[in-house]
Order: sequence, then C-alpha cells, then structure tokens
Amino acid sequence: MMLCMSRMLRRGSAFAARLARRDRALSLAGLSCRHYSTETAPHIPGMEYQDAICTLNTLQTNASALEQVRRERSNPQLQLNAMRGFLERAGLTVDELDHLNIIHVTGTKGKGSTCAFTEQILRNYGFRTGFYSSPHLVQVRERIRINGQPIGKDLFTKYFWQVYGRLDETKDAHGGTMPAYFRFLTILAFHVFLQEKVDLAVIEVGIGGAYDCTNIIRRPWVCGISSLGIDHTQILGDTVEKIAWQKGGIFKPGVPAFTVRQPGGAMPVLKERAKEIGCPLWVCPQLEDYQVDCGPLHLGLAGQHQRSNASLALQLSHTWLQRRCLPADHSFPVTTVENNGTLQAPAFSPSPIIVKGLADAKWPGRTQTLKHEEVTYFLDGAHTMRSMQACVEWFRETAAEHERSASGAVARVLLFNATGERDSAAMLKLLVTCHFDFAVFCPNITEAIASCNADQQNFNVSVENMLTRCLDNERSWRLHNRLGDNEGTQLLIQDSLPRLPEHRGDTLVFPCILSALQWITQGRDSVLADPAKSRLPVKQSVTAKAAPLREAAEIHVLITGSLHLVGGALKHLDPASSK
Repeated sequence: MMLCMSRMLRRGSAFAARLARRDRALSLAGLSCRHYSTETAPHIPGMEYQDAICTLNTLQTNASALEQVRRERSNPQLQLNAMRGFLERAGLTVDELDHLNIIHVTGTKGKGSTCAFTEQILRNYGFRTGFYSSPHLVQVRERIRINGQPIGKDLFTKYFWQVYGRLDETKDAHGGTMPAYFRFLTILAFHVFLQEKVDLAVIEVGIGGAYDCTNIIRRPWVCGISSLGIDHTQILGDTVEKIAWQKGGIFKPGVPAFTVRQPGGAMPVLKERAKEIGCPLWVCPQLEDYQVDCGPLHLGLAGQHQRSNASLALQLSHTWLQRRCLPADHSFPVTTVENNGTLQAPAFSPSPIIVKGLADAKWPGRTQTLKHEEVTYFLDGAHTMRSMQACVEWFRETAAEHERSASGAVARVLLFNATGERDSAAMLKLLVTCHFDFAVFCPNITEAIASCNADQQNFNVSVENMLTRCLDNERSWRLHNRLGDNEGTQLLIQDSLPRLPEHRGDTLVFPCILSALQWITQGRDSVLADPAKSRLPVKQSVTAKAAPLREAAEIHVLITGSLHLVGGALKHLDPASSK
C-alpha cells in the first residue's frame, strides 16, 4: 500500500508539472486551455495503469468528497446537481448521454445478472455494446466493458487521464472538489462509451435509483427493476416501500419500464411512482410462459433465482430492439391487465438469437463453479438475506450433484465475510443448513504481505475493523451451531498479527484471503500451491486441525457473503483475471 501511495504521489507531481507546462505553452501560443473537450485531451506519457488506479483510489478518501457525502445526505437532490457539475467539468454534457441508447437497470438483487443477460442478447445481434456495473471483482476495468470484455489497460489508462486531467485542472475554480470514487467511474464510463461509439449502453445503478449518480441519464430507451429487498437501509430507508420509492426514481416520462413480481408493499409504490412520472410500467411473466420451440430455456447463470432476472432481460432486450428497429407505434408491448390494475407484459416467442444469448451469458462471482483438481469452489457474492437464501438453495443443489460423482468422502468448507451494515449473523444462520465441516473467516484483504494490489485496495475501512468483524462472525457461527461462545479465537498465522490464546474447534479466522485458501486446500490446488505465491507460516496445531481436509477425496468450498471477498478469491484462483 505504501509503495502504491508513493508511486501515486510521485506520478501526481509529474502530472501537475506536465499540466502546468502545457498551459504555459498554450498561453504563449494565444490559445485557451480551460475549455478543451476530453475528446481531444491527450494521453500523458508515463502515466501508466497502476498510477491511474492509485490516483483513482485517492478519491475513496478525498476529504472534500467525504464532506460532500455528509452534506448531501440531508439533501439528496444535491447529489444529482453535483454530478451534473462534475460531468460538465469533464467536458461532457447530459445531451451527449442521450445518444448512448441506454438501458437503465436497478434493483436490490439480480440487477447485475439482468444486465449481463441483456447485454449478451444484444451483443449476439451484432450490436457494439457498452456495459457499466459495480463493484468489480479483481480489476477496476471490469466495471466498464465493451462487447462484454473489460476495457484494456491501455484504453483505461488513456481515458482515465483524459477525464482526471480535466477535473483536476478545474478543481481550483470549484473549491478544490473532485468527484468521489463511484461518481468518477460513472463519468469515465460515459466518456469511454461515447469515445468508443457503442450502439447501446447497459447501465447498472449503483445504490438506489432516484439520487444515484447514474440517474443523470434523461432519456434511456427502457428501464428495468429487478427483485427488491432490504439493503443499504441508512441511505435508502428501512422498509421495502421506502426502497421501492428510491428504485422507482429511474423511471422517465414516456419511457417503457419493466419489473419482476415484487414482495410486500413494493409493487403499489412502484405503480404510484410510474403514474406520477408518466412512465408505462409492466410486470414480467414467468420464464416458463415464453413459447420456445426447442424446449425449456437454458440459462448461462445457475440458480432458480436467475429465472426472474432472465425474464426481465427478455423484456428489456426485446423492447430495445423494437424501439430501435420498428416504427414508433410498435414500441410498446401489447398488454393484459390483472384485477389489481397491473399491466402484464406478454410472453413472446424468443428468437434463436435471444435463446442463445440467455445460454451464453456469463457473470463471474455469481453462482459460479470452479473445479481445480480435487477442490471445487462455489462462488456467490450474496450479501443480503434474500440473496443468501438463494445462494444456499443453489449451493445445496449444485454441491449435491458434485458429491454424487465424487470418488469418496467430501469435506465441506465455508469461507465467509460480510461488510458494512449487513446482518451477517442472520446470513450465517441460513448457511448452517449446509452442514459445513469447517467455517473459515477472513477480511477482504487479498494478501497479508504488502503489495501494490491497487485494484482491490479499500481505504474506507480499517484493517482493525475488518478483523473485528471476522471475529464477530466467527462467534455468531459458533452460537448458531451450539458450539458456545468462543473467547479464545486466534488469528491463525504465526508471527504476523497479535494472537489470542489458542482455541480448538471447527472455526478459524485468517488475516487474508490467500492464507485462508491455502489452509483450506492443503496443497491440493496447484494454482494456490504455486511457489510464486507467498505463504505465511502456520502453527503446527492449526496444520493438525486440517487432517480431515487432507484425508477427504474432495474438498468443496463455498465462498460467499461479499462480492469483494469473491473477487479477492478469484484473483488467486483465476490468475488470468489479473492480467
């Protein structure tokens, strides 16, 4: 981390000097340097990818950005006003965003999967697609995709310095303010999609909808709301009705919108929001209602909960295609009306291209399975109660299938972490039914040994707080399993962090993701056994505790509770994801 900050500061000074020299040169030539467009902004030689990421990370803790958040929390409308100002300072206009042919998607659970299905379908039609999502798993570039692939390091670096440079050189005239991390990446995504001339952009909302910075979009072609639930309560409210009001804020006058069937009082709120805004709103049919000649639709993403996401994606992509390719009077679906007045979208017959799009869809870190020799990893970034319930159902079914073909006894291991305000104790209670042999806890730190892994640095939470949360999670697990309160839990790496007295049990806490994975796999995954990977010394008693893992025919590992945890694991399990 210190190495990375040193590089950033060194490059930042060079960057400022380059800007000053350029300004002087332009001034001598009689040219203004205050209102150039980012379209023609040069890439600064020597400002490389890691420098860009380190500089980006400073926006996580930018003092003025934190003050913005505190100030705007009491007046959310300020968030959108500030975003428009930052957009203009970056050389972009809201008018330009109207030309991106946007599909705008929000929701509590499944919005990313819905976007992945939608983007794949339209890409299969031959359109050049842009896709903006969050968070990233391994590298920041994953958030901004062209034709399904994260933009390359060279492109990211080039466009990053164009946008950052424009904002940096205008900050003195705006009280020294710079956009916070997510705002900056949103502006960068818009800039990339405009420069790369995509045919359409699928935009996933960050948090909420009404006051999310992506909601400066004025004229999307179609909007979608996936399944709603309780999450981010400090920002969005503590009831599903309050959250539905926020999510419905992405509706736009006259723009078609679709939603899946919603729990509790969410649907009446969405209907009222749509009426107030003047937005036609339809409810998607069940996936089995679509008429397909080749039999049931096959989905590239596993889990029963993906079926509603797929139905929403079918409606979004179909409507976008209609609006793009048909006259205006054919832009909206033929509907039926249920007794409660809800418009029901028709279950059309998907084309072969659409069917293939659903089957081809990929969305790493969500109900993903990786098999490395005798170790199988089940990765799902579930972090709400509803998504964790879906994760449990998926894991129990999928793991059972793998166990039926195993050559002998299988050891089940849970690797878990949760962050923020989420009720990790309640999520862990759901996981008890999976009958794990071991439960392992670690913070979202990829490696305990310092390295410049800038893509996965988080300066908003202290290491101490992360480790305390892990110990709390370990204690909750023991209570759920009637193992008693654990007052002797230790961090199980020798001579690395302060340790409490040793305790023998089936729960362990490690200081980083790599050390946890290495202990779980016991040298049986050659990817993790690579000599190039650092290995911290483990106490002999902890090594002895792993005897059941060494003796089992196979090891099955569920990694869940946080997308950041899943991303940190994928960094080690899928080395190609870091290239």
